[in-house]
Amino acid sequence: MFDINWIKNNLGYFTDSLRKRRSDINVDDLLKLDEKRRHYLVELQTLQQERNEKSKAIGAIKDKSGSEFARAKESVNLINDKIEKIKTSTESAENEFYDFLGCIPNVLAKEVPEGKDENDNVVIFTHGTPRKFSVTPKPHFELGENLGMMDFEQAAKISGSRFVNLKGQLSKLERALANFMLDTHTEEFGFTEVSPSLLVKSNAMYGTGQLPKFHEDSFQTKDGMWLIPTSEVSVTNMVADKITDHSLLPLRYTAYTPCFRSEAGSAGKDTRGMIRLHQFYKVELVILSDEESAHSEYELLMKAAEAILKKLELPYRKVLLCSGDTGFTSQKTHDLEVWLPSQNCYREISSCSIFGEWQARRMNARYRKKEEKDTRFIHTMNGSGLAVGRTIVAIMENYQNEDGSITVPEVLKKYMGTTLLCQ
Repeated sequence: MFDINWIKNNLGYFTDSLRKRRSDINVDDLLKLDEKRRHYLVELQTLQQERNEKSKAIGAIKDKSGSEFARAKESVNLINDKIEKIKTSTESAENEFYDFLGCIPNVLAKEVPEGKDENDNVVIFTHGTPRKFSVTPKPHFELGENLGMMDFEQAAKISGSRFVNLKGQLSKLERALANFMLDTHTEEFGFTEVSPSLLVKSNAMYGTGQLPKFHEDSFQTKDGMWLIPTSEVSVTNMVADKITDHSLLPLRYTAYTPCFRSEAGSAGKDTRGMIRLHQFYKVELVILSDEESAHSEYELLMKAAEAILKKLELPYRKVLLCSGDTGFTSQKTHDLEVWLPSQNCYREISSCSIFGEWQARRMNARYRKKEEKDTRFIHTMNGSGLAVGRTIVAIMENYQNEDGSITVPEVLKKYMGTTLLCQ
């Protein structure tokens, strides 16, 4: 969400950002809607002022039964009729304007490279060297099924496609990874663990930008609640409609939750395995800060996500997304991509984004400095720390052995109580 006055004062920067995104938003249409609603607001205020003045004049008329009083009262009634009609037009114009404003993507940070799609993303650095296998490495789903610990067939009978049942040591690995990630984020990076709600109202989804644009990507219950596509929604909204004391910032939160996504636009993509599921688990990182600390906090957030990959000794790379691949809500996004031997390429395992005031304006999330009377909007950011399912995939493929067993990464052995996943 934007302040229309900011858009007018930064029109060149704003329109250039839309151009870089290849957005079809017409800025002239927005300005016309703003002009229309302002026209009605001025007309409404003028009529209300006129009514107030005439109402005062009525009060000064001594003869309440005379013709002068009757004419004055009739004049006020006519103004009231006009006001009701203008109120309806004003409300309609306001709704049209704010609906349009709510569908405008966040403005891009100046350092975001211009590009069309993922092929134009910029690799910042690569960490670690992919392992060389003496035999062709197997994909995770083949490894998991051979171990009898990963069942897609029965899950499909129960729930449909894009679901999986994990069993035995793989179920324990999922739990171990969550504990390991949460311990790292809370003990080493100062995050506070929260256990948020999994069902949220539409206003919470709107606040973080999932609505209205991405309603098809999420699951909605019959009573209008939404299953969270990411705990970003419920965690970030913990400061919605509140004024937070500046001394409490930054707020760093981490949460481990299931996430639910319809994957509406992913037909034919990653149809086998655990890369793209309707239900998956993720450890999320959310930071709420003031403007001055936002950049350094974003760096810390990415450092926390990268720490998991480093501790697991998984090869990965850090990528800055180009303008055409940067998400609707984000000012700037860095993806962490882990190496998958079976695909001979890097795949996203974490996406870290910074939003500026964009989400906070939609949520009315503000803070106040001790020495200031006015409030400011909180700056928000989040990232996966990490997607647990994709981390399982990466461990299975990178730590696989010729006999089909999986070596447990050193850092997970105390959580697993074993050194090997095997039949």
